[in-house]
Amino acid sequence: MVYGIVPPYLLARIAELDDEKFAHAARSARRALREEPLRAARLLFSIDESNTLVVEVGDGPNRTISDAANSETLPGMEVRTEGEGPTGDPAADEAYDGLGATFALFSEVYKRNSINGAGLPLDATVHYGEDYDNAFWDGERMVFGDGDGEIFRRFTLSVSVIGHELTHGVTQYTAALEYQGQSGALSESVSDVFGALVEQYTFDQTAEEASWLIGEGLFTEEVEGTALRSMKAPGTAYDDDILGKDPQPAHLDDYIETDDDNGGVHLNSGIPNRAFYLVAEGLGGNAWERAGQIWYDTLTGPLGTTTTFAEFATATIEASAARYGGSSPETDAVRAGWTGVGVTPEAAGTGTT
Repeated sequence: MVYGIVPPYLLARIAELDDEKFAHAARSARRALREEPLRAARLLFSIDESNTLVVEVGDGPNRTISDAANSETLPGMEVRTEGEGPTGDPAADEAYDGLGATFALFSEVYKRNSINGAGLPLDATVHYGEDYDNAFWDGERMVFGDGDGEIFRRFTLSVSVIGHELTHGVTQYTAALEYQGQSGALSESVSDVFGALVEQYTFDQTAEEASWLIGEGLFTEEVEGTALRSMKAPGTAYDDDILGKDPQPAHLDDYIETDDDNGGVHLNSGIPNRAFYLVAEGLGGNAWERAGQIWYDTLTGPLGTTTTFAEFATATIEASAARYGGSSPETDAVRAGWTGVGVTPEAAGTGTT
């Protein structure tokens, strides 16, 4: 399974453009649609109660960045490995830094050693394809296109995109949510959640300070839009003459039934995205702490592969209650978040395994 950051419905719209101004972008989108396709150590320094410096060996990333040189052959030629200095190629260096930022969030906040929890090396390929309009996790590595230059810039520009795609890897090793319908939309939403948290953790942003945008900066100046998606206000990320209006719903009342996009996984993810934002907003402070911890506990808990929104809501409430207490402010905030998007928790279970 290939998990791309740009929804197929958006690529399809670009592919159909007949405006000569965007001819190159249309060709690049058509190509992207055809493609739907040893751990290192780090030292941790702290001061103990006797004012003595304590040095411990902690988990560290093991990154390898390769360059496909605009071919579609993976992995490409290695250009930077763990511990080596910048290459001077913005895409390669942004990928290296983004992999490290994602590793840092999961390791330092949730005590998870890489994607699989056991130090899996982090591999990425840049300059994939000719002006390729997407970035994706293919089950083994991150792959980044350069964008067409007319609608999309290079996909390594956004830390939230890198965090999003690597989180598909975390889901692969934990809940293994089926990429269809509501469970698929939850897979997309979980990736958006941790993609946003990687960005917020990297730049030390509180829930109030954060933009809650996924893929901010990917669009060129030709596009009337800020990002691919908004978690704070789904359906408002772009409103453009060429791309149309962001179609994401923010409430269960507006759930989109469709056979496209694996049952609307990139569309209906706006509903659980908004729920998480409401939880983080209600709790305040750093979203990666309490709200993120609850979502991480849920993802790594007893979720079924076909979990629905209602079952996921139940699981987050149970995870919060287990960690913070059933009548805690955290659990109250989780309940309020799901109520805010019209999802009623279902106590009957959490899906089938």
